[in-house]
Amino acid sequence: MTTTSDQLHRPRDGVSDPILEVKNAKVTYDGGETYVLDNVTFSIERNEILGVVGESGSGKSMLASALLDAIPAPGHLSGEVLYHPDQNTTVDVLEFTDSELMEYRWAEVSMVFQGAMSSFNPTMKVGAHFKDTLKAHNRVVPEGLDFARELLSDLYLDPERVLDSYPHELSGGMQQRALIALSLLLEPEVLVMDEPTAALDLLMQRSILLLLEEIKEKYDVTMVFITHDLPLVASLADRMAVMYAFELVEAGPRDQIIGDSGHPYTRALLNSTPNIDAPLEDMQPIPGKSPAPVNVPAGCSYADRCPLATDTCRQDDPVFEDIGDGHIVACHHWQQATEEIELTFNQDEGGESVEGELR
Repeated sequence: MTTTSDQLHRPRDGVSDPILEVKNAKVTYDGGETYVLDNVTFSIERNEILGVVGESGSGKSMLASALLDAIPAPGHLSGEVLYHPDQNTTVDVLEFTDSELMEYRWAEVSMVFQGAMSSFNPTMKVGAHFKDTLKAHNRVVPEGLDFARELLSDLYLDPERVLDSYPHELSGGMQQRALIALSLLLEPEVLVMDEPTAALDLLMQRSILLLLEEIKEKYDVTMVFITHDLPLVASLADRMAVMYAFELVEAGPRDQIIGDSGHPYTRALLNSTPNIDAPLEDMQPIPGKSPAPVNVPAGCSYADRCPLATDTCRQDDPVFEDIGDGHIVACHHWQQATEEIELTFNQDEGGESVEGELR
């Protein structure tokens, strides 16, 4: 798929101020034979929350790692990852030295991984993780710990208890919030979250999302929230990007994506979302499976699962079209999709935050 830099992706007011731009990013293994990220181009606007959604195996985690140039060996990342620390400065992350990359990964762009227990060293108290991070980046430890306490308090945690605890002594929700505080310790400009609430119950997931909105406003941080849970991110995001088979297939304002999506895959993903208020027959799983990262067929990667697919879809790669209001879609038949694939997704599922008590 191809697109222009102007398309990727204009915010709704038409004024673009990207903090990160990814251009033609590819992640390959086996000497280039296996693609786990295929020619992805998009931008992240300063101070927005961008939600990235897609099925498991769609390339979301590879995209997150690409933003930090942290692809696991022996994977190879090519293309450009452009970082704009301010409106007059642009640097290519893929050209950083090791020392520059180390500073970038914590002080400029930080990441929260899925499952806090696998991110913390179980033999170290939580406070030691904060101290080690400060020392590794030549920060003043006492001042840094004071800020850590502020962050933990903002996340409704008892700072002294958390810092003096081993990770296993905290509940799952407490661990995840402590990890979010750790990721914000060096005051990064961008926070990338890869399935940060997947291991938590629904109440805690929604509670953490409420906290993230507060954190964003207080600390003026841009967020990228990557998940397979579309309703969850729809309650948080300003814009959404949809990935399928290691490619970006649609992106735009949140309300456009959940209310008027143009790609058949996005509409199928919305219609497959569980809804306890909907009759069982209205729940529509997506038939078939996504292609493997090897021997990727020509044409649209979704063609074998798409009810609208034609020979054109199977032969020619779709290009991105701007369908208005900063909403872009890569589909030969997006107009037909909006007319023939009815959306049964309950927008209230994504539009309303569920408040809960933090413990």
